[in-house]
Amino acid sequence: RMTVCNMSIEAGARAGMIGPDATTYAYLAGRPYAPRGGAWERALDLWQSLPSDPDAGFDREVRLEAPAIAPMVTWGTSPESALPITGSVPDPALEADDKRRAGMERALHYVGLVPGTRLADIAIDRVFIGSCTNSRIEDLRAAAAVVNGRRAVVPAMVVPGSSVVKREAEAEGLDGIFTAAGFEWRESGCSMCVGMNGDLLKSGERCASTSNRNFEGRQGKGSRTHLMSPPMAAAAAVTGRLTDVRELGSAV
Repeated sequence: RMTVCNMSIEAGARAGMIGPDATTYAYLAGRPYAPRGGAWERALDLWQSLPSDPDAGFDREVRLEAPAIAPMVTWGTSPESALPITGSVPDPALEADDKRRAGMERALHYVGLVPGTRLADIAIDRVFIGSCTNSRIEDLRAAAAVVNGRRAVVPAMVVPGSSVVKREAEAEGLDGIFTAAGFEWRESGCSMCVGMNGDLLKSGERCASTSNRNFEGRQGKGSRTHLMSPPMAAAAAVTGRLTDVRELGSAV
């Protein structure tokens, strides 16, 4: 839900909100900064008083069947430039809109890809599992399930989303799974998501990343970033290429 809200601007929205429900309340209960005792009950009363009106109208409603959606990866320099891992790099020549075609051509030149290339054939140089949207404890558990018993074949790092997440992951032994697989286990922070603290790609390097944006230079000058989920990034780390994690027998 946090990822959907974080990325809603890429869908053309000014903001993204998801109404709180029992899942939200269960997630918040007992967390370090959550209200406690009577304050928790008062908070619940307030949150539960703010649902959408029963007769609320929406411009459009979309229903998605998540199990039917193949894992997605980006091929260009915008989060919207994404396709199922089972697809191929698109051909700008097939785009009728002049502006969009020019944008696609620029993106493909920057990322160094040729139209028609199977996404699953694209080799990568590094893997980054982190960012505020994709390094929660649930994300790290999912990625660890993929790498458990396997070995990274390219440099890879894991950066927990917060110190709380880091401590929780270490208490569960996830750090040991990652380090045994050859991953770097780092302190929490932004790290390579925005090229912070020296965590940068070299020009021309290609990264499988769980960060939330892939604009030109986002992870360093000349960096080439492919966005994907934590399990997909973990799969790329142990294969050295963009990989459909389902082929490894692990759930997305």
